Amino acid sequence: MEITIDPWKELVIHEVLELKFEDWIIQVIATARSAGGGIPTIFWAGGIAFHFSTFPDTETTVQEKLKGKIHYSSVTFAIKEKFERQVIREGGAVNFTDVSHNEIFSKLAAKLKTGSKFKS
Repeated sequence: MEITIDPWKELVIHEVLELKFEDWIIQVIATARSAGGGIPTIFWAGGIAFHFSTFPDTETTVQEKLKGKIHYSSVTFAIKEKFERQVIREGGAVNFTDVSHNEIFSKLAAKLKTGSKFKS
């Protein structure tokens, strides 16, 4: 038996939305509350907090994936230099997961940070 590891070759993002961190956290908490509660989780890598949305697995998107190309319909992000497991604000909390060990997410964070309009 042969085992093949075939890493992703390309990540295509169709829409990028950058928000100020505090504004985004308030929005995330409000959305979670209106959806019935719970503590939402956001990814973090390299000083960037982010969330992404994918397209459903249609025949076309699966064919793209088999060619090594991932498509995100959108990425929302904010600058957050220091990692914290949880941020608590009035009305709720948001958990963060450190995904900086993932090569794709680390490269994505670096690219988003480079293009940030709010970086210091």
